[in-house]
Amino acid sequence: MAGAARHCLVRFADPEPVKTITISCQTTLSIRQSSHHVSHHLSIFTYMFVYVSFSFSYNVLYHVNVLTTWVLQQRYQSCSLSMNGCRGEPGLPMGTVESRTFPAVASPSLAMDRLKSAISQLKSNPPSLNSGIIRLQVPIEEEIEAIEWLHAQNQLLPRCYFSGRRQINVSAGSFIDFTNGNNAHSSINPNLVSVAGVGSAVFFRDLRPFSYSDWRSIKRFLSRECPFIRAYGAIRFDARAEISSEWEDFGSFYFMVPQVEFDELEETSMLAVTLAWDNALSWTWKDAVDTLESTMRQVSSNVVKLGNEVSRTFIISSNHVPTKRHWYLAVERALQIINRSSTPLTKVVLARSSRVVTATDIDPITWLACLKHVEGENAYQFCLQPPDAPAFIGNTPEQLFHRKWLNISSEALAGTRARGGSTVLDLQIEHDLLSSPKDHLEFTIVRESIRSKLEAVCDRVVVKPQKTIRKLPRVQHLYAQLTGRLRSEDDEFDILSSLHPSPAVCGFPTEEARLLIAETEVFDRGMYAGPVGWFGGGESEFAVGIRSSLVEKGFGALFYAGTGIVEGSNPSLEWDELELKTSQFTKLLKLEVPVQSKIENVGTELKS
Repeated sequence: MAGAARHCLVRFADPEPVKTITISCQTTLSIRQSSHHVSHHLSIFTYMFVYVSFSFSYNVLYHVNVLTTWVLQQRYQSCSLSMNGCRGEPGLPMGTVESRTFPAVASPSLAMDRLKSAISQLKSNPPSLNSGIIRLQVPIEEEIEAIEWLHAQNQLLPRCYFSGRRQINVSAGSFIDFTNGNNAHSSINPNLVSVAGVGSAVFFRDLRPFSYSDWRSIKRFLSRECPFIRAYGAIRFDARAEISSEWEDFGSFYFMVPQVEFDELEETSMLAVTLAWDNALSWTWKDAVDTLESTMRQVSSNVVKLGNEVSRTFIISSNHVPTKRHWYLAVERALQIINRSSTPLTKVVLARSSRVVTATDIDPITWLACLKHVEGENAYQFCLQPPDAPAFIGNTPEQLFHRKWLNISSEALAGTRARGGSTVLDLQIEHDLLSSPKDHLEFTIVRESIRSKLEAVCDRVVVKPQKTIRKLPRVQHLYAQLTGRLRSEDDEFDILSSLHPSPAVCGFPTEEARLLIAETEVFDRGMYAGPVGWFGGGESEFAVGIRSSLVEKGFGALFYAGTGIVEGSNPSLEWDELELKTSQFTKLLKLEVPVQSKIENVGTELKS
């Protein structure tokens, strides 16, 4: 706790003014850090709101009541605990890994009934094996969005969500087919669009860095013959950095095989449950069945259509770490180091954390659903939330890698510009990006670094196109796709550990850039800019956790964004790029910060 408080003070020990209503960061942070202090901080919140409310409308008073109510009453519901697969023997095979598919039904409620019946049958005929993982799945004839199913699950934790890209939009209106596990072109998992899950049949978490042994522990529960059994999760950007309070429940990495899972397919859907047990981990077949039945009693089969907008809300506080002035200083210092003849450093990616605390709660799933509707086909959407943790959500355009059998693909993405309001303006901006020496240097560093890492484990690497423009609804980037063929599927771990962190989110050379980031940034990136995705039996896919946010009740939201600093970078323009990258959150929510003068007037009136 002392460490968390000390870290908090460092973050906000900045003399520049912050747009806030005098609520200190210690008060805001400690709501989630210790339930023992909730009542104390609730009284502070209530007092501050009453203090300010004299000059605001009844609507604001309503938000005050809402805030105090949910701090006292609303909490996430946790599913029963399960086993940590990292504590098993990685080299010991499971007794069985199997999937059982039942006839299709017309609705989620009928699928629930069928699965409950199947669980009862399994309970009466338990397997004699000491370990195993069994998935039961029921196709649903109706196409239902997985994120809407997840929203209906009464905030059950842990939970996860992952939606892949369908195609990549590049310049001149052309498209690059992207064959992945969440794509209709996949021969292993046909028509899988997105996946949502609650509860964990087995999870994988540790405070130490993700290792080859951890990778093998996860793969132990997977099989080529059961492609839908997957472990979804994320890994920290820098496992050697101190974990701050908001990220502590994620550990150094967190993966989960969902206990109850909803798969969104093209034209159909699927509801599934998974049981995993291992007597060596003191988690028996009976434990697996009992906890699954407990989770099933909390799962809802009612799915309500989500809207495309998030309700307007009132901001209590908003600030950046670092502030704009300190950002300028950090960029100028990085440029001084890069320009030294004695340093190998050619690029470093510096990031910013932006905290927003609102009067009413931000629901992370509703938020993510809105992002999905805006840029769904061109980006990955993800949500990962362990028990008692905030929700890590994101809408990222960047792939780290995708593997299917021995085939692997990755991509280089660098340089950012806004989209133009007209076709002519958009093409002018595109030309500016393509011809920019600074952006070309940044992009080349990223592309060539990925190429060399792939060549270390692949027989042949193809880069096509060498450089083009990838257009998203709000922004456009320089882009290249790289493909290769692994010599062995065991090389997957080497690919993951070598590609992360890439020059796009860290810099080059990697270690020099990482050290400079650790010296410069006074906030914990956590899983921001780390690998986010899934491991499967014959296929795996990871995105880069950028354009992301950490959201929790009573905690507000943290937006993360970074930008590459190379020779020729301009601190002001780099700050503008950060604003552009976080705009998908700020513009979507249409958040409004109260005018400081109004707050000062309230204080004057109260004193007079």
